Amino acid sequence: MSLLKPFSKLPDLNTANILLVENEEQFQQNLANTLVEETAVTVTVRLAKSLPLPMENDESRPRIDLVVFIINLTSDKSFESAKASLKYLDPGYFLGKVCFMATNARHASVRTGCLDALRQLAVSLHCPLLFAEDQTPVGAASSARRLLTILKVASGLVPNTTALYLSNLTRCTMPPDIDQPSFD
Repeated sequence: MSLLKPFSKLPDLNTANILLVENEEQFQQNLANTLVEETAVTVTVRLAKSLPLPMENDESRPRIDLVVFIINLTSDKSFESAKASLKYLDPGYFLGKVCFMATNARHASVRTGCLDALRQLAVSLHCPLLFAEDQTPVGAASSARRLLTILKVASGLVPNTTALYLSNLTRCTMPPDIDQPSFD
């Protein structure tokens, strides 16, 4: 089991490669189908339930430009799987090549503690946290457009913009007093 490294392979011309990691695969396939429909850039989508990736096809695997952890907020297993997978990423990925996407945030069964834990994880890793509507095709298309924008920057297809710069603009932040008790 080795670390997934962002710069271990050379990039392909006008090609962007994204890895979608979701434990339950509910939203992952819809999002992948929508991303592949992009015509201006060749988008290659890889799907995984968790990291590490198998070593068998490591030679033929292209360079991964963006890793997206899709987390279903109604499932504790989804969050724990994503958190456990983080240790298989090289630290170079956290320079603008990782983001988190939360689904089912509006669902009634979502505990606020789960959402807060996800926000704290995104803040601690300086990664963007996106929210996606996974129940409708329009929601999947909107999520794909946002991911495609980040992917183009992360793969170097947008001139004069780097993944680290975009990450600094879009990273998740929390108020400094979020853990402080209220004295009111």
